Amino acid sequence: MKLMLEFLQKPWPWYVAGPLIGLTVPALLLVGNKALGISSSLRHVCAACVPAGIPFLTYNWRAEIWNLVFVLGVALGGFIGYQVMGHPDVVGISPETIHDLKTQLHLTDFSGLLPRELFSLDNLANWKGWFFLVLGGFLVGFGTRYAGGCTSGHAISGLSNLQWVSLVAVIGFFAGGLLMTWVVYPMLF
Repeated sequence: MKLMLEFLQKPWPWYVAGPLIGLTVPALLLVGNKALGISSSLRHVCAACVPAGIPFLTYNWRAEIWNLVFVLGVALGGFIGYQVMGHPDVVGISPETIHDLKTQLHLTDFSGLLPRELFSLDNLANWKGWFFLVLGGFLVGFGTRYAGGCTSGHAISGLSNLQWVSLVAVIGFFAGGLLMTWVVYPMLF
């Protein structure tokens, strides 16, 4: 058991983790003609819990129960992984990246899993915190539904199925991330 925990605590090389993720897509397609994705599960939860007659939520959500089990497994796996293996006190970031984050984006606190200057409940007391946490969260949620899926759905399932809309969405994800990181964020801070 100790050897297995030591194995799981180390980062897996790309040539192991990548094919495992990549082989999940054809396995889902072959076993149940399903696509990998997370964002659609919110629609299924709303359809199950809010029977208000809203047309977008009026469908047979029970046929997609596998997706809810998948999301539950992801959450449960994360919880068990955290409880069994814990987390590092400091996230391993290269010194060059830390230098860039300090000088170009003015981030200084690297003690947690996310920059505390951006992702802290204390930030809800100022307009920048509301902008990043509330408005940003809404836009991400709206964007995933508008784009017809999340980054994992488009980048993993959509691209592997050669869907043109997924290629456009993934290009948009990267362009939006670059624009936010290098243009919008420095103007705000």
